[in-house]
Amino acid sequence: MVAIVGQSGAGKSTLLHILGALDTPSAGTVYCAATNVAKLSAKEAAAFRNREIGYVWQFHYLLPEFTALENVAMPLLARNMGKAEAFKAAEKWLGEVGLTDRGDHRPGELSGGEQQRVALARALVCGPRLLLADEPTGDLDDGTAGMVFDLIERLHASHGLTSILVTHNMDLALRCGRILRLGNGRLTEITEAGPKPLQAGVSG
Repeated sequence: MVAIVGQSGAGKSTLLHILGALDTPSAGTVYCAATNVAKLSAKEAAAFRNREIGYVWQFHYLLPEFTALENVAMPLLARNMGKAEAFKAAEKWLGEVGLTDRGDHRPGELSGGEQQRVALARALVCGPRLLLADEPTGDLDDGTAGMVFDLIERLHASHGLTSILVTHNMDLALRCGRILRLGNGRLTEITEAGPKPLQAGVSG
């Protein structure tokens, strides 16, 4: 697990977007494992994101007219998976985030922490190897933020993920294996912290 920290405007979200092939750098190369994502065409980048990456944002971006179960199943349905199979996988992931009994609730009927847990299940339902999270606890109170981070830690370990999180919360950042500090768009400091990264983690 890697945390990216720094003041507002330092480039944290921009870096995350570039790592996830959502934005293209103006110069240089960006490798995710053996893939130079900076060189991918728009179609290749979309396929790469769909195959390799799960995203969680500060705001959950759940579709309000659909239930939690339907929201989690949506990425699978977009891949043309059959409805029964997609809903079965979504049910499994709602269980992973502790919301088995909330599948028929719409986002407006869920607490902030529950909404973010649904968003996390949706991010991981397709089995990505890389989780990118931009201030995933930024809208939550300290207690709820801690519980959501506990969940991210557990899923990171149990599913062998590489996880990169942008956060302003240094208490949470210190629980990651490595902290990258940005300033004015540049990497200013790398700190080893918390548990050691998994073998599949990010290096360099």
